[in-house]
Amino acid sequence: MPLEYRIDHGRRLVLARGRGTLNGQEIFGYQREVWSRAEVGGYDEVVDMTHVEHLTVPSGKRLKELVELSAGMDLPGTPSKFAVVAPDELASDLARFYKIYRELDPRSTKQVNVFKSLAAALDSLGVESLRE
Repeated sequence: MPLEYRIDHGRRLVLARGRGTLNGQEIFGYQREVWSRAEVGGYDEVVDMTHVEHLTVPSGKRLKELVELSAGMDLPGTPSKFAVVAPDELASDLARFYKIYRELDPRSTKQVNVFKSLAAALDSLGVESLRE
């Protein structure tokens, strides 16, 4: 699976890692599969794109649809953080557009930030290290 994830209930954190080729269908699938679970409502999130070799670029309309889906799944009144690790230019640019769209959606309760490294992303969430 190009987008693998694990849920760390102790840290209230969802960590997803992309691998290989990643497309919009897989991203939407991840969003629906993980964030429809009541037990992860309000958790922080990290999506690490470091090992994505090819990213299918979604249209602006499709990116807005993802934001609408994501913001609609946020737990109202419960702020959380979403860190995107995007070391290459394309992934970083897409993540920044996503961040802007999320900030414009009034239902969004996640603060989105984009980082070049997993260490910086984890640091922003107050997570010292991950056990594999």
